[in-house]
Amino acid sequence: MATVLIVEARFYAHLNDLLIAGARGVLERAGHSVEVLTVPGALEVPAAIALAAESGRYEAFVGLGVVIRGETYHFEIVSGESARGIMALTLDGLAVGNGILTVENEAQALVRADPAQADKGGGAAEAALALMALRERFA
Repeated sequence: MATVLIVEARFYAHLNDLLIAGARGVLERAGHSVEVLTVPGALEVPAAIALAAESGRYEAFVGLGVVIRGETYHFEIVSGESARGIMALTLDGLAVGNGILTVENEAQALVRADPAQADKGGGAAEAALALMALRERFA
């Protein structure tokens, strides 16, 4: 049994609750222990994962959040940089599933976040577990 840390950018609480439910379900069904850490926004997710990884307490990580396109360029920065940060962590050998949704509107986010529909939180947890298994295989 591994301990997996979910790091959530809690900007849209109702959508994050769905993402967490999906991720938690996958992880607990696989027999893993789950902790949740909340950060202000998607840009803080990779930094929080990097800091938590230094503790050695977690075998895998799931980054969750929702970025909805607005009227400014801010959407591109947040969505691109949060994804880049998570990718950098995986290339450094961490098992991280990226469940930060980048969508045009709340309706798209709701479909993707809902465990009964697209279940992107569950998908991110599955990705983290797959990377954790690969790391163990090649250790």
